[in-house]
Amino acid sequence: MNRLARGNRLYSLAELKRYAADDLRLLDRVRPDVVVGDFRLSLSASARIARVPYVALTNAYWSPYALHRRVPTPSLPMTRYVGVPIASTLFALARPVAFAWHALPLNLLRKGFGLPVLGLDLRRVYTDADITLYADVPELVPTCQLPPNHRYIGPVEWAPCIPVPELPVSTPDRPLIYVTLGSSGTGGLLPTILDALATVECHVAVATAGTPLPHLPHNVTAADYLPGDRLCESASLVICNGGSPTSHQALARGVPVLGIPFNLDQHLNMEHVAASGAGLSLRPEHACVANVRSFAVRLLRDHGYKDKAERLSRIFGTYDPARELERAIGSLP
Repeated sequence: MNRLARGNRLYSLAELKRYAADDLRLLDRVRPDVVVGDFRLSLSASARIARVPYVALTNAYWSPYALHRRVPTPSLPMTRYVGVPIASTLFALARPVAFAWHALPLNLLRKGFGLPVLGLDLRRVYTDADITLYADVPELVPTCQLPPNHRYIGPVEWAPCIPVPELPVSTPDRPLIYVTLGSSGTGGLLPTILDALATVECHVAVATAGTPLPHLPHNVTAADYLPGDRLCESASLVICNGGSPTSHQALARGVPVLGIPFNLDQHLNMEHVAASGAGLSLRPEHACVANVRSFAVRLLRDHGYKDKAERLSRIFGTYDPARELERAIGSLP
């Protein structure tokens, strides 16, 4: 998490070598017919050495075939020191070199195993597999010239099996807003968000993930963790870190999203959510009380966002990720 926040490499070559050695020991002992990985980058080498078909789960916005209007600037230390406009210019200039630098450890690992390198495109490094499955839909994250081994399977949802706390009844005059910054957001923003919503006619349910809150406004119910799927069923708005798990949870139930993204993964996801018209993205550098309140009220009052979210909900409902995974595995030679 600290590396991600600073823009450093997520894994060094030494770490990937250790992971690959662990992979190979496990694959030799279990001897599976297929291995399914979720950002286990070492499998790009170890599965091939073990001659085990490799299926990777990822998001379509990391695909080399994704249609991006732009690659957004993540929230890094320099965006706070020099401001977003200057940081965005510097990031655009440095991005090709930075992506190549991030791609180097896996390329060196593959080269050490006698495998061909994957090039300098970080997106190819993050999605390399015999079959690559996108936990997305093309209507939200479009691609072009997709090869047959790259497939959409629809959003993959998960929520903890815990009870819903007693909440006031949501009404059109006092809607429910579900707030969670998850495990990869900045919990320090929660007081700002709650202060912003304190003067909005609404109920708020917030999952703190253990973040201590100095005070709770009168309209807030807080818990360490909440079952997001059931909260989204009752909510009129979801405020989150912009990551795909929570935003997909909301959109699957036709609920607009206010994303406050930090890392590049979250920014990429929110670029597409905002472009779809089903939500808004607010950079953490700009997430003051006035802006959070303004964005939240806009999403609650403008029914166009709700309409776009409901359209995506209908599309999400046409996918069965488990069945699509079964089909993908069944298509392996």
